[in-house]
Amino acid sequence: MNTKLICKNPTAYHNYTIEEKIETGIILSGTEIKSIRQGKVNLKDTYAIIKNSEIYIIGMHISPYDHGNIFNKDPLRDRKLLLTKREINKLIGLSKQKGYSLIPINLYFKGNLVKLELGIGKGKKLYDKRQELAKKDAQRQIEKHFKNIQY
Repeated sequence: MNTKLICKNPTAYHNYTIEEKIETGIILSGTEIKSIRQGKVNLKDTYAIIKNSEIYIIGMHISPYDHGNIFNKDPLRDRKLLLTKREINKLIGLSKQKGYSLIPINLYFKGNLVKLELGIGKGKKLYDKRQELAKKDAQRQIEKHFKNIQY
């Protein structure tokens, strides 16, 4: 299938250690799809919760469609994710474990359908974030050093 990335969650990998990923569908209205096609969507500060054995995404901002008038929905409304019962039960079991959260990672088109990549991750502590930044900085320094060496 042909996939086209719409947007990423910029803080997903910074704030969480993602252990597993699941592709989900999402229920949207017609004006929301048109707005997403224009790229007017934001995944920052979003998360997923479980209500009544169903999974909802909270905080995903889809700007109102310019020509949508009365058909536009609330930009920050809760949107239901489409998963099988087996996947939902698996996510319920994992999210009940201490420290695990459901974090949206990417929103993309798969053919004509909008899909959401949902990650199951554990929140990072401040010292974990510092260690990761130090590793990245050290790797950059090594690459810079080897780039300047001529053989």
